Amino acid sequence: MFDVLVYLYENYWRPDACPDHAQLTRKLSAMGFESEEIEEALTWLDGLASASESYSGEQRADSLRVYTPSEQEHLGEHCIGFISFLESAGVLPPPMREMVVDRATAIPGGPVDLEDLKIIVLMVFWSLGEEPDALILDELFVEEADRLIH
Repeated sequence: MFDVLVYLYENYWRPDACPDHAQLTRKLSAMGFESEEIEEALTWLDGLASASESYSGEQRADSLRVYTPSEQEHLGEHCIGFISFLESAGVLPPPMREMVVDRATAIPGGPVDLEDLKIIVLMVFWSLGEEPDALILDELFVEEADRLIH
């Protein structure tokens, strides 16, 4: 499923630039993606579209996000730490954080792999038509072992 999401992120600049589900399914099949993988990705994207339609709300600066035990189990400490990092860096406002948590918990199994969570974060930005900061893109795309330290 995540390969399909990455393909969509790389080839369509916004969700509204994507063709309808039937045409997109044919195109993805022609690209070599499995039908089950395509169906999972499209269902997940429908949930993302619903979440982005309800994207709103403010949170006070001194408020704190407490993860439920099931969220903690499903996300794992690395993913929760990464979400907190993005929040503290000021690039993931609370409503977007909630979209990330919602879409991450929609992934079956758990805990969610950190690399998969990074794709989820990218897809949340994509769904809102926003481009993440260049440093955040580096954090999301570049493997830690490949980073140059200056």
